[in-house]
Amino acid sequence: MFTGIVEELGTVAEVTDQGDAIRLTVEANTVLEGTGLGDSISVNGCCLTVADLGEGRWTADLMQETLDKTSLRGVTAGDRVNLERAVTVDKRLGGHIVQGHVDGVGEIVSRSPSEHWDVVEVSLPAHLSRYLVDKGSITVDGVSLTVVEARETSFTVSLIPETLARTTLGSRRVGDLVNLEADVIAKHVEKLLGGYLPTPPTPAHPLQNDDKDNS
Repeated sequence: MFTGIVEELGTVAEVTDQGDAIRLTVEANTVLEGTGLGDSISVNGCCLTVADLGEGRWTADLMQETLDKTSLRGVTAGDRVNLERAVTVDKRLGGHIVQGHVDGVGEIVSRSPSEHWDVVEVSLPAHLSRYLVDKGSITVDGVSLTVVEARETSFTVSLIPETLARTTLGSRRVGDLVNLEADVIAKHVEKLLGGYLPTPPTPAHPLQNDDKDNS
């Protein structure tokens, strides 16, 4: 479990192709403090398990499912990545509840810089639009953000100087892909309410209609 508050910008040191998986080695400092084998670290919003530790670096294995469903499939050596350790119960929840389970990949559609912040529009997979509301929460590349405007196929966020300086969102350009995670509370509410909502009638099979007409 994470909060979407990026602790550190790491640098991808190595990407080892293993056919249906990759081994990802990241250079870091802060997130290695108190971290052991088997611990979880969020990389651009994707929860990864520490498989190896070295001096100033750590390694994780990314299976095919992760490569298929996240933007990490395109990561290369030298790329900067957002890092966050799993939250502990004695820490303040500075962002919102983030699982590190990517729901979909969006694309930076536009950036509108101003003197003190940037307004960024991100495309949204159709199946996620129902979870977004104005002033609700969304995780973009592991960063907890507030939705400014929720649209049918995209949404906008305002990035303050702190976010621009301390996360990869400061350097993301139009066309770049980003990992998205919707608010898990919204998904649970939808599941719970599903049992109380009417079920749409099932259309009759064409052959069944023909049989009735001919009887």
